[in-house]
Amino acid sequence: MAQIFPTKANLMATQKSLSLAKLGYELMDRKRNILVREMMQLVDEAKEIESTINEAYKKAYASLQKANITLGRCSDYARTVPLDETLKVDYKSVMGVEIPQITLGEQDMKNYYGFDTTNSYLDEAYFNFNEAKRLSVKLVETQTSIYRLADAIKKTQKRANALNNIMIPKFTQTVKFISEALDEKEREDFTRLKVVKSTKEKAKNKENRIKERLKRWRR
Repeated sequence: MAQIFPTKANLMATQKSLSLAKLGYELMDRKRNILVREMMQLVDEAKEIESTINEAYKKAYASLQKANITLGRCSDYARTVPLDETLKVDYKSVMGVEIPQITLGEQDMKNYYGFDTTNSYLDEAYFNFNEAKRLSVKLVETQTSIYRLADAIKKTQKRANALNNIMIPKFTQTVKFISEALDEKEREDFTRLKVVKSTKEKAKNKENRIKERLKRWRR
């Protein structure tokens, strides 16, 4: 323990630090629990999306394969579809943790290639890949959020452990040390006062006896 003078001022300061450390631990623990609940909800959501997205891509590639078989290579038709520039990323705060909110704008699902040279398999592939894209965006958002929350939970747990296992015991021990030292000093002062009082009383009694003897002798 670092050297600290056992004074009432230091006792009050340490008690205040102890109270703040306990409050900090309670807040860190509460934050960790909220973040864990949020993360577990997202983990369940991610599992559901992963299951759905696998089926979506299977369906999309199956449609593309049929289109390739019936139309030949569809790369020329794919070039007619413009890039989707409606992607937007915002953020929301969960207990101070910024997690992404990714959205795709409402894209006009119009036909960018001619009907005369294509068939329904290509249309099906186009729509299925758009659905797979939407699910992919949602999965990226969810997985990124999980990663950020997990990192925040780790840091929060580390701080909570430092408070609970290091700072709080340290301040508790310091309060005990100062309190015991002050109690001991108070007992010593009390004993010293009793000794001084007893010595004065004895001296006074002795003086009174001497005076009494002198009075008798003079008579």
